[in-house]
Amino acid sequence: MLKEFREFLLRGNVMDLAVAVIVGGAFTTIVKSLTTNLINPLLALFVGKVDLSGIVLTLGTARFKVGSFLNDVINFVIIAFVIFLLLKGITKLRELGHHETVTEEPVPTKEEAYLKEIRDLLAQQQNK
Repeated sequence: MLKEFREFLLRGNVMDLAVAVIVGGAFTTIVKSLTTNLINPLLALFVGKVDLSGIVLTLGTARFKVGSFLNDVINFVIIAFVIFLLLKGITKLRELGHHETVTEEPVPTKEEAYLKEIRDLLAQQQNK
């Protein structure tokens, strides 16, 4: 059972997934920094607050952290857009690779060329 588990972990797909999760976590940190340090100050020119997470709506005893929600929405939109671009690029690469293999005709070997000549000669003899 341990051997099967080890084989499962060492498969390419699992390793690729592990790398994707680690890179995704690092990318999320970068996007949060982008939102906090660049986008929020830019929005502050229009909204008046640099830290959107400070925007809170209070109704009675309930506090709605509208600014934190807006930061999360901005982060999501950026990450979703980057994933969209990444998948679009991967799709184009796959299409390019697919077209090359489809349009490329294999070069016949000498034996195949001789066999085709023999086939054509036999077909000519039968038609006479």
